Amino acid sequence: MNLAYSANAYRRFPIEEAVDRIAALGFRGIELMADRPHLWPPDTTDERAGAIRDRIRSHGLHIANVNAFMMSAIEDFHHPSWIEPNPDYRRLRVEHTKASLTLASALGTRCITTEPGGPLPDGMSRDEAADIFISGLNDALREAERLGVRLLVEPEPGLLIETADQFLEFAERIDSPAFGLNFDIGHHYCVADPLPETIRRLALHTQHYHLEDIAASRVHEHLIPGRGAIDFASVLDAIRSTRYTGWITIELYPYLDDPDAAGRESLQFIRSLIATTGDQADV
Repeated sequence: MNLAYSANAYRRFPIEEAVDRIAALGFRGIELMADRPHLWPPDTTDERAGAIRDRIRSHGLHIANVNAFMMSAIEDFHHPSWIEPNPDYRRLRVEHTKASLTLASALGTRCITTEPGGPLPDGMSRDEAADIFISGLNDALREAERLGVRLLVEPEPGLLIETADQFLEFAERIDSPAFGLNFDIGHHYCVADPLPETIRRLALHTQHYHLEDIAASRVHEHLIPGRGAIDFASVLDAIRSTRYTGWITIELYPYLDDPDAAGRESLQFIRSLIATTGDQADV
């Protein structure tokens, strides 16, 4: 169980400075953002990717994940989605995902994350949207298999796949060793999936975790861990019970005004919970 911090909290800084700051906070890993102003694939040459990879390694950091969810270089967090009514527009999402897989391979990391379809367009049925999503995803998964990089779908409130039940139903239709789940703890709390049970239930699919707190209202707004209503002691116990040994990335993209303080507080809070279990290997 290793802790990383997502660089999407540092969108007001160049990626080089984000790397330096995250290392200085004491994290062991970093999640990179395949978007502007950081590593938007069309802007990122092999030389630049190599320089960032070397900078990360010089700090003793590891790359936990490449976040290919955001596409603000084109529109916003959710658009263009996998299920846009305009096929040319949704094709931008497919090609961005394939380019992000190539970027992840160049950086030497094992996975990227993407959105769970996107917002359901007016007039489109869930079945039609699922068929469109699967068609595009299978295209990207072939590239993922070729590169040896995992493509992880991240359920989110308000998008096509929100809950554990919906993810499992979707996963039954995917036949690729490169497919997996990015389990966002706050997202599953928002949709009232019981966290310890859901962590164990989805363990065979989970290749990476996002971690943030959520208020008791279950409104989807990322909070610093410890400031909301999630019982993180039970969450960490459940993760440990699945024998998961990968990365848990703290994702606090709303904290642009002071990402250092948000990351520092989060790291101290989660480390204190881990330390109380007596499992020092996790700290």
